[in-house]
Parts: sequence; structure tokens; C-alpha cells
Amino acid sequence: MLVISLIKYGGLLYSAAMTVPAKALESYLDLRRLVEEHLLEYTEPTSDKLLPDLHPLEQHVFTLVLDLNETLLYTDWKRERGWRTFKRPGVDAFLEHLAKFYEIVVYSDQMNMYVDPVCERLDTNHCIRYRLSRGATKYQDGKHYRDLSKLNRDPTKILYVSAHAFDSSLQPENCVPIKPYKLETDDTALLDLIPFLEYVARNSPADIRQVLQSYERKDIAKEFLERSKEYQRRVQEQKQQGRLWRR
Repeated sequence: MLVISLIKYGGLLYSAAMTVPAKALESYLDLRRLVEEHLLEYTEPTSDKLLPDLHPLEQHVFTLVLDLNETLLYTDWKRERGWRTFKRPGVDAFLEHLAKFYEIVVYSDQMNMYVDPVCERLDTNHCIRYRLSRGATKYQDGKHYRDLSKLNRDPTKILYVSAHAFDSSLQPENCVPIKPYKLETDDTALLDLIPFLEYVARNSPADIRQVLQSYERKDIAKEFLERSKEYQRRVQEQKQQGRLWRR
């Protein structure tokens, strides 16, 4: 309402500027600056450092950024019962296991009045270290985007997991897409992703963006499994060749 009122008032001052140029134009420009500054609060993240500094002993730790809707949970509405939120199968095991290796951050485009209570119920073991909501997003072209450059973290150590990863982040090079969850009872997407994420954390690649680029937007969990099988096959072949040479 404040923004609408300011814009309307600005329009009146603009009309006045046509008849009383000096004073009215000066007032109009001052008010316009005020409006633009106010609007900026709704389009830019609330801070250039959305997260506090990492502890010096954690500088090697990777940051796992997780979306909420259709990634960790699904929100559904029906007339007879209203809104209900459903946890994705495997979410508890996913969070508990990866919290051993990662700094886990939830980054949602929903309001904090939704994000906070949902995370309280979702994360009873306190695996999620930080929660970021709509105020931490960048509003651009009618959408709220996650701006990973504002996280105050090394971009070579950030992974963003989302069912809408490439559509919701300004840094596609850090994206780990996952199949959207829509109440399928046989969904295993989170559990399937654990081996890849654990491998990354244990091996600490110099730049995770180069690793993700090598997957070329494929199903990372499936592709990682295939690469692992191929690696094991080659290892076995080398062992066999070694035995032959020793004979």
C-alpha cells in the first residue's frame, strides 16, 4: 500500500512539475528516489552476506543449498481439509546423513512465516544450519530467484539441489537438478542422490562447477551410478591384467 500511495503521489507531483517546474520537480525527484529505494528492498536480497562467515576450521566444507517445494516436500490443497504438507520419502535419512559432510542451508522463495514452521516440523534433528526465505531472493522478471553469489560462501563449494534448479537460480553452474516430488509413494530421488553428494564431500574437488558441467544437465544420480560401475569394471580389468603379468 505504501508503494502504491507513493507512486500515485509521485504522479501528482509530476503533473505539478509541468506548471511549477522548480519546486515541484525537485520534490518529485526526491520522492521518486524514495520510491525506487523502497522498491529495491523488494527486488534485491536483504543483504550481500546472507550467511555469517564460516568458522576458520570449516573453510574446506561444502555448502549444500536445498529448495523446499517439490524438492524436500510437497504442499497440497483440498477443499475439505485445506493445505497439507507432505515430506518426501527419504528426506530424514538424506538430511541426517549429509549433515555429517555439508553445511546444509534451505533457500526458499516462500515467506518466512511458511518456511520457519515447515522446517521446524521437517528437521526435528536440526540438520539444517540456516534457513533463507523470500526476503533473501532476487526479484527479477516477475520471479524470485536464489542468488547464490550472496551466500558469503566460496562459489566453488556450493551445490544447489532443487526440482526447479535451472529455473530458480541465477547460478546454473551450481545446480543439481532433481525430479519434482508430487506425492509418488515409490519416490527414491533423494536417497539416489546421496552417493554422488557424499562422493563430492569426501573428495573435495577444486571446483564443483566443473564437476557439474561434466554431467551436462543429465540425471546426476543415475549418471554417477553408471560412471561408478564403469570405474569398478576398469579396476577389475586392471587387476586381471596384473595377475596375468605376474604369471
